[in-house]
Amino acid sequence: MKPELLWVYLSASPLLWLSLTLLAYALADRLSLAVGRSPLINPVLIAVGILSALLWITRTPYAVYFDGAQFVHFLLGPATVALAVPLHRNWPVVRRALLPVAAALVAGAATAVVSAVGIAWLFGAPYEVLAALAPKSVTAAIAMGVAREIGGEPSLTATLVISTGILGAIMVTPLMNAMGLTDYRARGFAAGIASHGIGTARAFQVDPVAGTFAGIAMGLNGLVTALLVPLLAGWLR
Repeated sequence: MKPELLWVYLSASPLLWLSLTLLAYALADRLSLAVGRSPLINPVLIAVGILSALLWITRTPYAVYFDGAQFVHFLLGPATVALAVPLHRNWPVVRRALLPVAAALVAGAATAVVSAVGIAWLFGAPYEVLAALAPKSVTAAIAMGVAREIGGEPSLTATLVISTGILGAIMVTPLMNAMGLTDYRARGFAAGIASHGIGTARAFQVDPVAGTFAGIAMGLNGLVTALLVPLLAGWLR
């Protein structure tokens, strides 16, 4: 059988792109582990690069890819809910920091939305782009829904969410080290509120307490952003 005919046969299977997605991440994660979990070797970024190259080489439309790999998208919800497990395990630590957590949540959520939208607005971005940009710092499942409700393009929001998460995961450790910030509660909370699930995954690699607070930040930021962004959207319109 010719290679191109074999590819046509394989691409008809909905499991192909799911399998390739899992394989790409497994390879990227193995590479990240081999270099000591360096923040510069981010497994999500590498996996995205591998899959993007495959889609381009095979001329596969994104819609075809998503039909096969949508099970991974479905798991975003359960994965977010599962963050309650480390929260329960570290509840005494969290309870002692409730007041600073609340203050950091309000400040971080507002800054994440207003700074991004404000900069884009100053550069003359249209409303549709501003609406897609506003929820970029929360997990994709929430961000895409918020963007759709206020007139943004969910696919653009998804791209911005992934980019934000990858940049945050790469920058958070060097930045915190440069600032001399050693409290893993603060480091994790900052990562979760700025770069959602990808930043939270990076925080868990560094320290369990940092991961716990990153998960808290990610969940609460999703709630606050879902309330804040529609109010900002009404003003921008």
